[in-house]
Amino acid sequence: MTASTTAQDRPASTRPRPRGRLSDTAGPLEKAFKAVVLTVACALVIIPFLGIVSTSVAPADQVTNAGGFVLLPREVDLTAYRSILSGGVVSRALLISILVTGVGTALSLVLTAMLAWALSRRGTVGNRAMLLLVLVSLLFSPGMIPTYLVVRQFGLIDSLWALIIPTAVSAFNVIVVRAFFANLPEELIDAARIDGATEWQIFRRIALPLSRAVLAVVGLFYGVGYWNAFFNALLYINDAAKWPLQMVLRTYVVNGTEMGASEMGTVVEHAPQQTTIQMAILVISIVPIVIVYPFLQRHFAKGVLTGAVKG
Repeated sequence: MTASTTAQDRPASTRPRPRGRLSDTAGPLEKAFKAVVLTVACALVIIPFLGIVSTSVAPADQVTNAGGFVLLPREVDLTAYRSILSGGVVSRALLISILVTGVGTALSLVLTAMLAWALSRRGTVGNRAMLLLVLVSLLFSPGMIPTYLVVRQFGLIDSLWALIIPTAVSAFNVIVVRAFFANLPEELIDAARIDGATEWQIFRRIALPLSRAVLAVVGLFYGVGYWNAFFNALLYINDAAKWPLQMVLRTYVVNGTEMGASEMGTVVEHAPQQTTIQMAILVISIVPIVIVYPFLQRHFAKGVLTGAVKG
C-alpha cells in the first residue's frame, strides 16, 4: 500500500464536499432564514386571497364592523353569490367570458399549431418570409388606433368576435410550438411519408399527439389571456349586455359603482353589502383559472422548456 491514498480511500469525514450544493453547506441559521422567507412569501399570497373569500361569505354586519375585510367569518352567508348569480349582469357576463374563452382558446390553438407546423417544415413555400413576418409582429406592435380601425372596418364593433380575432394568434406561442415541432425526429416523419402519409396526416396523427404537453401550456396561456382581457371589451364593446366578466369586475369593483337590484337580476329580502358583492365577483373571476391551473402545471417544464430551449 502506497503512502499516498486516493479520495475514495479517505474517511468520509475528511473527503472534500462538492461545491455548488447549498443544501450540504447551509447551516441552521441559513435554513431557518430560508424557512422564514418562504413562510412570509406564502402568507403574502394566501392571506389576501383568504380575506377575499371570507369577506364574500361573511354576514353583512361582520363586514361592516371589520371595516370591509374579514379574515375568518363567524358563519357562511351565500346571499351575495345568490344575488349576483340569479340572472343579472354577473351571470350574463360569466357566460360570455366562458364562451369567449372556450371558443377563443380552441381557435387560437388550431391556428397556432397549423402555422407553427408550416413554419417548422423547411420545404414550405414562403417559409422564411412568413417566419420573418411572425418575428416582426413579435417585436413591433401595430398600435391601438390601427387595430381599432381594422376591427371597425371588418364590422366587428359590438361583436364578441372582436374579443377573439384580434388576439387569436400570439407570435411568441407560435415560435414556442414551432421550435417543438422542429425537434421532432425526422426519421419518424420520413417513415410516415414512405408509408404514404400525407402532410395533413403526419400533422394530425403524429405531430399533434406528440405535442400535447406544449399545446396544453400554450392553451393555458391563451385561456388566461382571454379570461382576464378587458381592454378589448372596453374598446370594441359598447353594449353593456355583451360585457365579459372582467368588464363587470372593472365597473363594479375597480371603479366602485354600486350594483342595484336591476343589475343583480333579483330582489332579495336582505340585500348584501356592496363590499360583499365586490368580493364575490372577485372570487368568481379567480376561481376558474385556479381550478384549471393545477391540471396543466405538470406540463410546464416539458412543454415550454422543450419548445424554447432546444429550439
